Amino acid sequence: MNKKAQKKSEETGKKRFRLLLDYWIKHNQEHASELEKWLQQLEAEGWEASAQELQEAIKLAAGMNRHIEGALNKLSDRKEGKRTSSPPAVKEIPSNFNLKKIGTIHTPYKNFAPYQPRENDEGEFIIEVEPAYEAGLNRLEEFSYIYVLYYLHRRSGKISLKARPPWTDQVVGLFASRSPHRPNPIGLSVVRLERRQGNNLFVSGLDAFDGTPLLDLKPYLQELDSKADADYGWLNGSEDRDHLLLHIKGIPH
Repeated sequence: MNKKAQKKSEETGKKRFRLLLDYWIKHNQEHASELEKWLQQLEAEGWEASAQELQEAIKLAAGMNRHIEGALNKLSDRKEGKRTSSPPAVKEIPSNFNLKKIGTIHTPYKNFAPYQPRENDEGEFIIEVEPAYEAGLNRLEEFSYIYVLYYLHRRSGKISLKARPPWTDQVVGLFASRSPHRPNPIGLSVVRLERRQGNNLFVSGLDAFDGTPLLDLKPYLQELDSKADADYGWLNGSEDRDHLLLHIKGIPH
């Protein structure tokens, strides 16, 4: 086969492979899109275990597409028996992520937990970090307060983009509230760090059920995290703001 015929054959093969690989990328994206719709329905109806399995399937589909895109981008001209390299494929950011449990939160709350942390609440509040992550606690005890991020594993009820906080009759957008019924059921609290004992952190009142999975810890910094000009948002227009603030702060009244 002469060079001209060989080049034409290579171009034909390249075109065929491009069409094939492009088809499979789009095909997988369609499947992933359908799975995401089912995932949202499962989460809304409280089928957490099934939702997690679908998250894994969507993640695998995204990984498959990254490899197919890599194969597509590496379809380059061959020169003297060698393939020229092409720029690496830009990785598509997956729409679903996996989070690791790094510990367990222990509280006195078995069947009821307050809406916000009660700093002086009775009972022990202990954050038990998995031994594998204990080294990450080094010098955390030098901070007075910490952020605690955790998975709302006992969340129930459907997800809605509207919310009515329990201390008011006002209806606001989900992201303008602290409702636990969110697309990503992640809790966030600021607590006082009283002491550290190995992989256990003893903290002030924490608004989480006993056995809540821990996702992350971060130090609370005075100048960085305290905003003197913060306001009360839509609460400013309430006729009973002072009463609402008692509920928000978890103060019995």
